[in-house]
Order: sequence, then C-alpha cells, then structure tokens
Amino acid sequence: MRYFVHLSFNGTHYHGWQIQKNAPSVQASLEDALSRLLRESVTVTGCGRTDTGVHARDFWAHFNYTGNPIRCEGLAYKVNAILPGDIYVYDILPVPENLHARFHAISRTYRYFIRRNKDPFIESLTAAPGTYSPLLPDIDLMNKAAELLLGTHDFTSFSKLHSQTRTNICTVTEAYWFSMDLEMGTSPVWVFQITADRFLRNMVRCIVGSLLEVGKGKKPVEWILQLLEEKNRSLAGHSVPPEGLFLWKVNYDKLKTVN
Repeated sequence: MRYFVHLSFNGTHYHGWQIQKNAPSVQASLEDALSRLLRESVTVTGCGRTDTGVHARDFWAHFNYTGNPIRCEGLAYKVNAILPGDIYVYDILPVPENLHARFHAISRTYRYFIRRNKDPFIESLTAAPGTYSPLLPDIDLMNKAAELLLGTHDFTSFSKLHSQTRTNICTVTEAYWFSMDLEMGTSPVWVFQITADRFLRNMVRCIVGSLLEVGKGKKPVEWILQLLEEKNRSLAGHSVPPEGLFLWKVNYDKLKTVN
C-alpha cells in the first residue's frame, strides 16, 4: 500500500533532500526513521530535490509498505520522536497506489527571504549575507523585471550547467517581490515568491541574483528578456546563498486519501 508523508525541514545541516554518499540528507533521515518504526526497509520518493542548505516549509514524499495496512493515527508523532529536531512530519496518509509525490505535483512555490538590515534575531533563520546595504535595491524595478519571467520560457540562463534534465522549458505563473514583517525580526524583510510547474537546479537562486542586479541599477529591466533569449548561464547574475530559500508550497490536483 502507498502512503504520503507531509513534512517540513530546516536544510541548514543537510546536503539537500536526496541521499548523498558520505553526507547527511533529509531523505536518509526519513527513511531511517520509517524503517525503524515499521520494521521494514522503507524507501521514500520526494516531490523534488532541494540543494544543500535549502529549506522546505511544505514537502511531500511517498513510500510503499508491504505489511498490513498501517494505522496512521499517531504515526507522525512516533516518527517525529525518532527524527532529528530539524525535520518535522505533519501527517502520514494512505493514498491510491498510482499517486506519485513528484510526478503528480502540478506546481511548486518557492520563497526567498532577504534581510533589509543586519538583524541578530533572524541571522540564522533567513539570510542572504552581503545583499543588504545602506543603498537598498529598488523593489519596484525588481517587480517590473520579475513580470517578464511570467509564461512559458526556456530558462537555460538560470539553470545550473550540465544538469541532467530532458528540457529547460518551464511555465511560471507568478513571480513578485513584497515586504513583510517577521515577528522575531527588528525590521521588515524582502520576499521573492515564484510559482511554476517545474524548476531547474539552482533556478530560483539565479533568478533572485539576476533581479537584484536590476534592483541595484546595474542592469536594465529588459535585461531579463535578453537572458531568456540568449540561453547562456554565464550572462545571468550570481546565485544567491541557499539559506534564504524555502520550498513554500507544493500543489496537487489529485491528492486524495483512501480509507
């Protein structure tokens, strides 16, 4: 029988979601906890992969279990007792056998957080070291540039080189900046939010870095269109650090539990 796991994690101490040789990963931690609890070797498949240091507020994975149907009530509590403190399971749900955590996700939303000032209360929570300064980027210009990302485009210029992917075509449905107050912070932070049907490796961090170039007046708004047309990673801005990036929401059209 197939089960979905709904979880979140702080990626600071992990080399991403996917299992790595000689490096800690979220997937390995979850598989170990489930295997110990269910007394059967469990392999989980995630809704995607995150890079080293990237966080997930909303993450889904599935696994198959060959034993008797699992009583899911209270199971998340037991798994959380085994998992380290920076991984949290919200729920474990029985689902149809053909429901796939990765392939049936219809869209994903990422948020990137940037401190506007040095802030001792959120230094380790949301950071992009070196991006704040007395001369702040122009958020209106960055939003004008972000609008040019909407629609279906080839995002090769914003992708990590030599990635193994069948296509670099993605459809972006929203991309914008806004300011928000964090309860623990002493000043507002800037947030970039982007939603698409799929993302390439390093895509969001490169987009943020490129939009900051526009916001700082180093590049014109129309430069984003040039990057999309040129399909050349070396022309785009630098990738911002991973610690400010969160997988914020994963959307499913057919996420239905079974009795």
